[in-house]
Amino acid sequence: MPLEHPTKSAIATTAAPAAIGPYSQAVHIGNVLYTSGQVALDPATGALVPGGIEAQTTRVLENLKAVLAAAGLDFAHVVKTTVFLKDMADFAAMNTLYAQYFSPEGITAPARSTVQVAGLPKDALVEIECIAITS
Repeated sequence: MPLEHPTKSAIATTAAPAAIGPYSQAVHIGNVLYTSGQVALDPATGALVPGGIEAQTTRVLENLKAVLAAAGLDFAHVVKTTVFLKDMADFAAMNTLYAQYFSPEGITAPARSTVQVAGLPKDALVEIECIAITS
């Protein structure tokens, strides 16, 4: 007997950079939303935002916020993140901004993995992806 395939749906918004290639900004299946990794691309221009880790982390988080909002969610729904850093020396600066979005007072922070990588798209300094529960 073949396995049934649950219905999955793509989430897309113009408030975050468009997917360039065969992937979705996010996929909703069951009560779980999986976002694609976001780098610091300006959704209006598709260009990497100027500035260092603070500017790029803020843009990444705003992009994720827009994708979550398109699915009717916010950061409080996120249960797991993965952070990719070009340089682990940027961890403290990234983490300060990350905390403002993912763990404001009264909100349980998601589980997280953070790794340093050899390179990111567009030579970005940071990329973040997340998993959120919808209900």
